Amino acid sequence: MLAKGVTLRGLEVFEALAESGSVAGAARATGLSQPAVSQQMRNLETALGTALVDHSKRPMQLTPAGRSFLTRTEVVLGQLRLAQSELTVMDLAHLSTLNLGMIDDFDNDLTPRLATLLAESLTRCRFKLISAPSHEISSAMRDSRLHIAVAAATGEVIENVTEYPLVRDPFIFVAPREAGDNVADVMAQLPFLRYDRDQLIGRQIEAQMARLKLTYPSRFEIGSHPSLMALVARGMGWAVTTPLGYMRSARIHDSLAAHPLPFAPFSRNISLFASADWSDDVPREVARTVRRLVQDLMITPAHIQLPWLQDQLRVIDT
Repeated sequence: MLAKGVTLRGLEVFEALAESGSVAGAARATGLSQPAVSQQMRNLETALGTALVDHSKRPMQLTPAGRSFLTRTEVVLGQLRLAQSELTVMDLAHLSTLNLGMIDDFDNDLTPRLATLLAESLTRCRFKLISAPSHEISSAMRDSRLHIAVAAATGEVIENVTEYPLVRDPFIFVAPREAGDNVADVMAQLPFLRYDRDQLIGRQIEAQMARLKLTYPSRFEIGSHPSLMALVARGMGWAVTTPLGYMRSARIHDSLAAHPLPFAPFSRNISLFASADWSDDVPREVARTVRRLVQDLMITPAHIQLPWLQDQLRVIDT
């Protein structure tokens, strides 16, 4: 049983205060007045019998107990939001056909959940879902074989296609856990395991390497993300990937170590693309649902496991 005074509103206020670092920011995020935010925090800290926030610092900082409690709070709120999203069926019953493409980074968790939600809403619709790498998804959108697609943005403008940004996905360094935490030593001792350069993610990484004038022998080039992470886990080399890609390999995380990039950071955007002749309401509704799902299923767990990603891996609200 929850201690008296621990409420859902109190947890939401605490999460907003931890993110913004101020009562004013938490008030804006929750829609409450500043006195109400302060009262919710007093109630929560009293119920728990400990201080969660150091109110003497500006911006406010979490105490050690607060940092520990925030991890649990994000899990609880994430699960509640996910349950709520699954109960909120999108109003798509008017559609007669929908061809949807999804980036394969979402295969493990998000795509099955989204497919279930869409199936419940598309009661009289012919629905086709494909999962593929971003470059194949983009090609299908250019050829008008898909109505809506979720893929990594290439930066190019596709005629008669509207883009809805969803997620900022920064690149990270991944190495065998057994190799230790000294990234420079890992890079000196082990080879670079590349993505297939026919894939968009491979081209994006190679372009950044070229900008920074970094060169590594082209011994390994791997087309499958699971295979690439498996080779890293086995100690065959190091790789550059993204948190969304890394989180797909949860079963081998015990053998992987993720670090910030040892060179200039860069990131990719995951976006929803829709044929311009579609009503704006439909892609916006699907985009909102995808943002909720990726936050709860992928971003929040990644923040818990890799807290240094807190300000980098995030949903793009529009």
